[in-house]
Amino acid sequence: MPVHIRSLGLQPYENTWQAMQNFTSERSDETDDQIWLVTHPPVFTQGLNGDAKHLLGPAHQNNIPIIQTDRGGQVTYHGPGQAVVYLLLDLKRAKIGVRDLVSRMENTIIDYLSTLNIDASARKEAPGVYVNGDKIASLGLKIRKQRTYHGLALNLEMDMSPFHWITPCGLEGIQMTQVADQLEDTTAVPDMDTCLTELSQILLTHLEPEISG
Repeated sequence: MPVHIRSLGLQPYENTWQAMQNFTSERSDETDDQIWLVTHPPVFTQGLNGDAKHLLGPAHQNNIPIIQTDRGGQVTYHGPGQAVVYLLLDLKRAKIGVRDLVSRMENTIIDYLSTLNIDASARKEAPGVYVNGDKIASLGLKIRKQRTYHGLALNLEMDMSPFHWITPCGLEGIQMTQVADQLEDTTAVPDMDTCLTELSQILLTHLEPEISG
């Protein structure tokens, strides 16, 4: 069954979240899987079991909304210049486990970064992708009746200041980084559309043959 890739551009986080919930609630066993490519205006999102202590003082003082969402994980930040890929998949139909899916998502980002000559890796104890110990991409999923939504966020070229106002993903001592800070030539940073397109194509190769592209 084909996967439909939707390029949504810059979209408010809450609207997109609601649309993902609606899609997942209304889909049937015959509904095609979808991958949504998007960027968001500045927003902090707190995971389902997120601890408020990870929202530091400045997070409440800079007029950036804080949204309690239903994905896994702790608090993170979304903003312009961050590539976001949402996976709306039927895991039962594909016979893919959650841990396996997380690994495929991480490997997608690692493979994409390798095309930019950035050496990245994953950590079993802390989902996401890291470069020289700094976190460059975050993951968060919601599974409802073996169907997924939410996904991954790769820091491409953005204002990183808001990450200093939280404990990103609840990981004490972890610094956040972005693609722009890992390239010697900042003019080599891909534009957002190119980044999202290439990420989605690599993701499809990691989902095949279980999920047909």
